[in-house]
Amino acid sequence: MKIAIVCYPTYGGSGVVATELGHALSVIGHEIHFITYRQPVRLDTLNENIFFHEVFVPDYDLFHYQPYELALSSRIVDVVKSYNIDLLHVHYAIPHAYAAYTAKMMLKDEGFKLPIVTTLHGTDITLVGSHPFYKTAVTFSINNSDFVTSVSNSLKSDTESLFKINKPIQVIPNFIDVEKNAHLEKPCHRDSIANEKEKVLIHISNFRPLKRVVDVVKIFERVQKKLPSKLLMVGEGPERIKVQRYVKKNGLRKKVLFFGKSNEINELLCYSDIFLLPSEKESFGLVALEAMIHKVPVISTNAGGLSEVNIDGVSGFLSEIGDLKSMAKNTIKILSDKNMHKNFQEGAFKQAKKFDISKVIPLYESVYKKVLNNFT
Repeated sequence: MKIAIVCYPTYGGSGVVATELGHALSVIGHEIHFITYRQPVRLDTLNENIFFHEVFVPDYDLFHYQPYELALSSRIVDVVKSYNIDLLHVHYAIPHAYAAYTAKMMLKDEGFKLPIVTTLHGTDITLVGSHPFYKTAVTFSINNSDFVTSVSNSLKSDTESLFKINKPIQVIPNFIDVEKNAHLEKPCHRDSIANEKEKVLIHISNFRPLKRVVDVVKIFERVQKKLPSKLLMVGEGPERIKVQRYVKKNGLRKKVLFFGKSNEINELLCYSDIFLLPSEKESFGLVALEAMIHKVPVISTNAGGLSEVNIDGVSGFLSEIGDLKSMAKNTIKILSDKNMHKNFQEGAFKQAKKFDISKVIPLYESVYKKVLNNFT
């Protein structure tokens, strides 16, 4: 099949999933065309079955906001016609599914058929999409897709309750490449971060308010009063300054290390004993899955789809949003008992393997075939 993929090219979960999906599909013989405004961050090996098409948005003084959706729609039309694309898979309802429908209508006028598969990832529904300014457009985009998937049961439920959806939504979870991660393992020089008596806690995110990054530090404060510890804060975002001020104010600068956006995630997880994720919203929790495949137990809230990934008492513990006392207590409980920690490490790894890419790719292939059959 010739499949065009539209996604955000950034470090966020949806962009990573879309890129890894395209790469995996290319390996088994499909021709994959990425259409976005910049080469996706994880698309570091362009093989003969992968093509990248940049969306260029001219900068005109007339526009206060440059019309990316129009440029994207036009680029989709151009790629579909030039490469005889069979199917378009868009990640995020807004603006991608909206632009895809516009492209579909333009192509229809020229005698081309373009089936659209839309994958919902989270903030396109729960945060941006549910805003009154966008809700009508998001509903229209979903209902005019030929097939809709969601990354979790929680997100499917949210979508069906927030919008008037007139078609079924199939849950296809996010995934991780178990074999690839095994090959990436390197010698773990943990002593460069902490001494042998110190425990290492880690948090990775985009540092947005929904991630509650100050809560991460507050949990760590409670833990390090009981156990010598270090905290690794990985990522960039609007809350970073706020959390750095908190760290400075509370005398934690030698204990809390900031790494910004890092390409050494695997190495940092190798150092780590516990992953902290006190989010108030998570449609799936891909970053938790990445921690678990490195045998790092997860202490998280039960927000959104997290309970579908992090199994309470198996791969880590779940707490209510904002219950920092519980999350700190659970962290101390695991780290205070070597045998318990080892059991949780193995439990996290075993749970993560259930989401191996080899189990998920056939689900997407099945969707593609079903959609194409309906168009013939």
